[in-house]
Amino acid sequence: MAEYHLLKQEFSFQNNVISLFLTNPIEEPLLQSVRSDLMTYLREKLENNSLQLEGVMQEHQTRKIAYTNKEKFEHLAEKNPALYELKEKLGLDPDF
Repeated sequence: MAEYHLLKQEFSFQNNVISLFLTNPIEEPLLQSVRSDLMTYLREKLENNSLQLEGVMQEHQTRKIAYTNKEKFEHLAEKNPALYELKEKLGLDPDF
């Protein structure tokens, strides 16, 4: 399953070099383990013995998920600061 996920990643092809974009460092050893079989298969099917394969680590941004009511309120208030004023006028507590 991990190999399938790895091979479904984005890639680019330039000057006989296939660049496979990796999303985390764990994928690098996995790529190394399937590299020889994959290169043999690709070179045979594409009839190109000068193909090369490289893994390129791609920065992946993670976003924080708001779980509590206070975190949800803070997230919305960042987008619309008028919510702070409304909260004060109505005397609301986002931690209910």
